Amino acid sequence: MKITLSKDAAQLGQRAADLTAALLNDAIARNGAARLVLSTGASQFETLGALVKKDVDWSKVEVFHLDEYVDLPITHPASFRKYIKERFADLVHPKAVYYVETEGDLTAAIASVTDKLREAPVDVALIGIGENGHIAFNDPPADFDNPNAYIVVTLDDRCRHQQLGEGWFETLDQVPKQAVSMTVGEIMKAKAIISSVPHKVKAEAIRNTLANDPTPMVPATILKTHPCWNLFIDENSASLVEPQPEWKTE
Repeated sequence: MKITLSKDAAQLGQRAADLTAALLNDAIARNGAARLVLSTGASQFETLGALVKKDVDWSKVEVFHLDEYVDLPITHPASFRKYIKERFADLVHPKAVYYVETEGDLTAAIASVTDKLREAPVDVALIGIGENGHIAFNDPPADFDNPNAYIVVTLDDRCRHQQLGEGWFETLDQVPKQAVSMTVGEIMKAKAIISSVPHKVKAEAIRNTLANDPTPMVPATILKTHPCWNLFIDENSASLVEPQPEWKTE
């Protein structure tokens, strides 16, 4: 585990994007291609905004979608497919983007994206941490042992309130109750995991992640067992923890 403490979300995003680009370029140099998993949500704005400006041969990068609400059309402002398309794919034009399609036959859609995902290892996974400590839509208590790549999950109340608070929906009733999510086990298969977690609203989640041993009640704690996990926090998200000498600062 490596922790980098930044002054604010903008600096955090630049640092996370620097590392992401370096890892992707290293994979391209070694293998002629790279594979990337993308998170979405308000916490990823600065990282993705910086990443699309990096010098990466995106024509050699395959991108995978982490999660999506069930039955939410891509035209909806809260659609994560729309988010990735507009904030990333349409800007850098990667080799391919494999979306989690949640309208129609979910079983077939999950099988399709799973087949593509498991063709080769993921080089980098950008995995945010939710206010309730979730990773992807694996809310507590998370299933650490599910062997599938993607599953249908029921969102807990705090998760749904987070989506409302970030401005994606006008009322809580509009927030979907189910989503398709990459599983914890599949996330952990990535060669490197980068978590961009800025903002005051994530301070409790960061405190709980760093203070606890791996537990399904704080799903992000499992990331501490990954051999290459890089956590990027800012002064706001780190406000409930004591900075440690080994943390990287600049």
